[in-house]
Amino acid sequence: MEFPARPSSLIPLAAAILVATIITGCGSISKREPSVSTTPSPPRSGGYYLDDGPGANPPADLDRIPDAVPRVEPVRSATSRPYVVMGRGYTPMTTVEPYKARGVATWYGRRYHGKQTSSGEIYDMYAMTAAHTTLPIPSYARVTHLANGKSVIVRVNDRGPFVDGRLIDLSYTAAHRIGVLAGGSAMVEVETIIPGAAAPAVAATPPAASAPVAVQRDDPAPVAPPPVAVPAPPAAEVQVPVTADASGVYLQLGAFGSRENAESFLARLKAQADWLALDIVPRDGLFRIHAGPYGNQAEARQAADRISQALGVRPFVLTR
Repeated sequence: MEFPARPSSLIPLAAAILVATIITGCGSISKREPSVSTTPSPPRSGGYYLDDGPGANPPADLDRIPDAVPRVEPVRSATSRPYVVMGRGYTPMTTVEPYKARGVATWYGRRYHGKQTSSGEIYDMYAMTAAHTTLPIPSYARVTHLANGKSVIVRVNDRGPFVDGRLIDLSYTAAHRIGVLAGGSAMVEVETIIPGAAAPAVAATPPAASAPVAVQRDDPAPVAPPPVAVPAPPAAEVQVPVTADASGVYLQLGAFGSRENAESFLARLKAQADWLALDIVPRDGLFRIHAGPYGNQAEARQAADRISQALGVRPFVLTR
């Protein structure tokens, strides 16, 4: 006697209920859906997860987007409470303390661009940010690619990744800067940067000429009070405002996918270096932070050195 087969429609229904249960349990922690895995995930071979990937028109100067600038910020209590995702408990750090760990770094791009992070901030794939399961939000960390030695400073403002074997999720730009995009993931070292800590000796005497970007990334020094650490530049440098249609030699200190993030960064720069003439210049889908204009490239490079020493940001010279 033959028995009728079990209706196949029950299988996708049960799967849908399971997925809905998982997503509901994670929704209060992060807007990003964690990838489900029962074993540590090996580095990917370059493919993009689901519909994630680069933006339609990524900026051509991603290599020149500066590192995040460490500064003292209050840790958010809402993101410091213990939580559970997919049956695993996490206890976030409630203060910025020394931390160093090695593990797999992955990244996230356009799939979450413009969406809310665990901190409540909007994710900008062209900003230097990262997600971590337990580091304080917000906090700053240096991420070093163990295979090629490249490193960046990122601002941690999101939670994740929730997959065994993965340590940190980098923004699209941060992953690009250290060479994680091509392989999809890479072994890295993550170390917190504590604003107020002493600067390493290698950065104590920077060269007078324009230093390579890599030198700046090796200096996690906090911003010093501008009136003490850096003398005010000549009046001609600080009294000329930047306008989007003005031509000349400028310095670019950052580029952001959203005006809100650009304005936030601009406010931080102005608070730390009120002697700089700064403005936001929309161009090619990005909101760029420019300083200047300067009389010539030599003058601009000298200003870039002063900015690097005072703010920990390495600008680059451009001509419009």
